Amino acid sequence: MTDVRVTHLGGPTTLIEVGGWRLLTDPTFDPAGRRYDFGWGTSSRKLTDPARTPGELPPIDAVLLTHDHHGDNLDGAGRALLPSAGTVVTTTAGARRLGGTTRGLAPWAVTRLEAPGRPTIEVTATPARHGPPLSRPIVGAVVGFALRWAGQRHGIVWITGDTVLYGGLRRVPERFPVSVMLLHLGGVRFPVTGPLRYTMTARKGVELCRLVRARTVVPVHYEGWAHFRQDRDAVDGAFAAAPDEVRGSLRRLPIGAPATVTV
Repeated sequence: MTDVRVTHLGGPTTLIEVGGWRLLTDPTFDPAGRRYDFGWGTSSRKLTDPARTPGELPPIDAVLLTHDHHGDNLDGAGRALLPSAGTVVTTTAGARRLGGTTRGLAPWAVTRLEAPGRPTIEVTATPARHGPPLSRPIVGAVVGFALRWAGQRHGIVWITGDTVLYGGLRRVPERFPVSVMLLHLGGVRFPVTGPLRYTMTARKGVELCRLVRARTVVPVHYEGWAHFRQDRDAVDGAFAAAPDEVRGSLRRLPIGAPATVTV
């Protein structure tokens, strides 16, 4: 049995601690108030401060960055943190932009985190589509991450990344049993593009959970920004109406408070 400690720091940002490793997802640490331009006439304002500052974090062994080109997944303070992390893993396009030793992964590509005295963590990039069909040339590439190491009893840890529900996402549970899923939600949309969604709604998240059958589902990326259109109440309502096995998998983490889950 392997215990993982997960701390939701706000937005998509989580600290995952297991076997001596400290992994940080999508670092966003700017204070509230700034407006960020996402391109093509879209923008958003950050509404809440992060639960911790980078200086309050322990040393980070690896950053798992689903994409580097949107400020709600990598902001200024998060970008400044990257050089101090042991490893940064992101999209192939993101690795070209960030340079240095950043590891770029296409969907289904694999890299490994290795260190003496720690379990080797196999990191597989999983498919993601950050918008409607044919939107990738506009919104850019995104990946999720499947984390696997020896001793997992129930399956992987899966970080979905910012994505809508589509065929590529449905292939993940066909390849891996999933124990813990960090589920990016928010139902993102922008006035300039009307009803189009750029991340899953809570209802679509429940649909994915029915396919995945994860033991533990941790919703992230649903609060703290103006372009997130579905907040905690929407997430709670969708899961309350879900089948028993899905409803029972929901694990809401208070922002900034570590919680232990078993994989």
